[in-house]
Amino acid sequence: MTESHTSVVVVGGGPVGLALSCLLSGHGVDHVLIEAHPATSRHPKARGVSARSMEIFRRIGLEEAVRAAGLPPEQVHFYRGRDLVDPDHVRTGLAREPDEGPEHTPSPGLICSQDVLEPLLLRRAEELAGSRVRFGTRLVSFTDDGSGVRAVVEERATGRRDHLRADWLVGCDGAASTVRAGAGIAMEGPTGLGRYLSIRFEAPLGRVVADRASASYFLTVPGRGGFMAVDNDRHWIYQYPLGADAAADPTDHRLLAGLVRTAAGIPDLDVTIRDTMTWRMDARLADAYRRSRVLLAGDAAHVIPPTGGHGMNTGIGDADNLAWKLAAVIAGYADEALLDTYGDERRPLARQVIDISMANATNRAGYRIDDELLLTAAYRSAAVIPDPADA
Repeated sequence: MTESHTSVVVVGGGPVGLALSCLLSGHGVDHVLIEAHPATSRHPKARGVSARSMEIFRRIGLEEAVRAAGLPPEQVHFYRGRDLVDPDHVRTGLAREPDEGPEHTPSPGLICSQDVLEPLLLRRAEELAGSRVRFGTRLVSFTDDGSGVRAVVEERATGRRDHLRADWLVGCDGAASTVRAGAGIAMEGPTGLGRYLSIRFEAPLGRVVADRASASYFLTVPGRGGFMAVDNDRHWIYQYPLGADAAADPTDHRLLAGLVRTAAGIPDLDVTIRDTMTWRMDARLADAYRRSRVLLAGDAAHVIPPTGGHGMNTGIGDADNLAWKLAAVIAGYADEALLDTYGDERRPLARQVIDISMANATNRAGYRIDDELLLTAAYRSAAVIPDPADA
């Protein structure tokens, strides 16, 4: 078993961890990223990319590639109808506050599904950090002695274990975070707000929705669940609500194809099921974003309902806030107390985003997607000192 040293170990290679790796590389911070899975996500879990995230992608050289991979802006609408062929459907744009003006950014948001976004981020992270981005490697355990962290990692294909000594450990490892559990940081908030079966499928629906193309298709009674466009042509997600008393998750492809046909309102639709994923809607927030030499970002720090597309974007904002602070502390330009402002700034924002997402779940008029909040143009934080002129 070998031991090596690095300034930061990033655990988790989803959008947040990969964004953090790119940002740390941009600041010249030596780091290692480990991800237990051998490859990026095959499922389009998150799709909405906010203006703030696009500004961050612009800085790391990815905006053009992400924009080319996303849905056209004119398709970012919300559809409501009994099925996809309902003649009485309603199609609306994003809900805005009465005093909310146009986007003041050179990098407006868009829809780009996670299974397309992650490979772009991984390619960029590897361009910047090379072999220090290690997929197929899991965190076995870690200890924090107050002056650094010693992590045991395992290469899953071979079983080989190595020791990594780092100044800082960042958990970007999702809602069931091993890092958060190891640091003893609790989560607060409700769980089980809903349970869904996400069906990724292919079907020739492009012509069907050509005059109503939207990002999300919400089904009204008697319809159930909704469709999420990946490309508004052949690639789709159907979100099917599972009852609390469901004994098992449906896995039979004929049954799943039948669910899709019924929801679409097209009995003879040619459907190919690609894969499925079951997920639970929670609304949880970590008690702290830092404990000693361990920090949390993304879903490890906050689990946000998907109603509005804020979850991944909040996590990417975490990475942006944290990267330069880690760089300043590691370079000796700032005391490590600077890292306390990370939680002071980001945790209140996550609380507001959770509240917005919960409100979206019951808003029939359309989702509120608060780019000003995600841009951090205005939010409450104990780390922000008010300008006397504004008092």
